[in-house]
Amino acid sequence: MAAVIAVLVGALILARLRGRRAALEEAEVWLVGLRLHHRIDAVTYQRRMSTLARGRRRIPTGPVCAVGARHG
Repeated sequence: MAAVIAVLVGALILARLRGRRAALEEAEVWLVGLRLHHRIDAVTYQRRMSTLARGRRRIPTGPVCAVGARHG
């Protein structure tokens, strides 16, 4: 019984890691599309890709107020 539980827990952990990797890859493709369509400049692209390389989530886009906080 313990072996079955260990296998199930291992499978869940593996699925989570694969899902996270897929999400980061999707965010990377999204950023490349923004850059290719000239929706973001080179500095913003580089900053966001650097954030993704460190394993963080996609940076939201949208209006930003003068002090850097998001509107809304």
